[in-house]
Amino acid sequence: MKSNRHITPWAWIPSLYFAEGLPYVAVTLLSIEIYMQMGLSDAEVTFYTSWLYLPWVIKPLWSPFLDLLRTKRWWITAMQMFLGAAFAGVAFTVDTVWWLQGSICFFWLLAFGSATHDVGADGFYMMGLKPHEQAFFVGIRSTFYRVSMVVGKGGLIALAGLLQKSMNIQFVWALIFYGLAALFIGLSLYHQMILPRPTEDADHQKVSAQGLLKEFGETFVSFFRKEQTWIAIAFILLFRLPEALITPVSQLFLQAPHRKGGLHLSLEEFGMVNGTVGVVGLLLGGIVGGMVASRGGLKRWLWPMTTAITLPNIAYVYLAYEMPENIWAISSAVFIENLGYGFGFSAICSL
Repeated sequence: MKSNRHITPWAWIPSLYFAEGLPYVAVTLLSIEIYMQMGLSDAEVTFYTSWLYLPWVIKPLWSPFLDLLRTKRWWITAMQMFLGAAFAGVAFTVDTVWWLQGSICFFWLLAFGSATHDVGADGFYMMGLKPHEQAFFVGIRSTFYRVSMVVGKGGLIALAGLLQKSMNIQFVWALIFYGLAALFIGLSLYHQMILPRPTEDADHQKVSAQGLLKEFGETFVSFFRKEQTWIAIAFILLFRLPEALITPVSQLFLQAPHRKGGLHLSLEEFGMVNGTVGVVGLLLGGIVGGMVASRGGLKRWLWPMTTAITLPNIAYVYLAYEMPENIWAISSAVFIENLGYGFGFSAICSL
């Protein structure tokens, strides 16, 4: 099929990377919020939601399989439609008597769909742009990914807080997730029309199931035969371990009542602190990290970035010890933690 690469990247990169970030926020943050409000204990919330990170960790294991079937453009639009259906599934089940079993099932589908969408989107970015455009739009795609974080971590949490003043909890979250379902169905239809069709992103020849498994097995084995593969895998798994440990617990801590040892932030306050102030720190840290990595090289900055992604978590030690009620003190601590994470995460982005 003829390429339509002449379509301006401004027409699809912002929407594509906004669509990449929002499901991640829904799975890793909104799920915690829902289960916390529905009365699950802290232990139950962290147990159920911690497993939802797994698809993003192991997505390199099935990404070669995607390259053997269909185009990356197809995977993007198909996964966005799938995500829309999964969002609708959460919306439907959260307002039923079997809300826990149903919502967990659909959050798992969201996680796998989102991780698969990430693989397709990041690969398509390289195919859909010329080399000089790829360099130019790195900051743009990162910005709109962060915008989705502000919307998810700040806007949707605050909106839920406002709506819950006049509606019950389950109905509010059902409305929000039906809205997300409609958004992703619309994004899928939009991207079907607007995404370019680069010649490099061609359909693969049809192969039998046996041939497909053989090709996948060869690709999988060759990946693990590469030099220092296990070191790279261990680095990726352990580098983000502090984030995986602190994310669900920090959200519970910030919103838990004082009698349970928390800071008792309202939904509106939590949305402002974590979704606005925190994301600003994340964005600034990422900008600085990208700048220093591009100038001094990743090898020079790897250990400072490793320290930065872990050490600022001590801000929560301060919050737990002092238990401040001043919103500015809480915001400052969250800003510092996110600033360090944004700077440190540049090491993964630069690989």
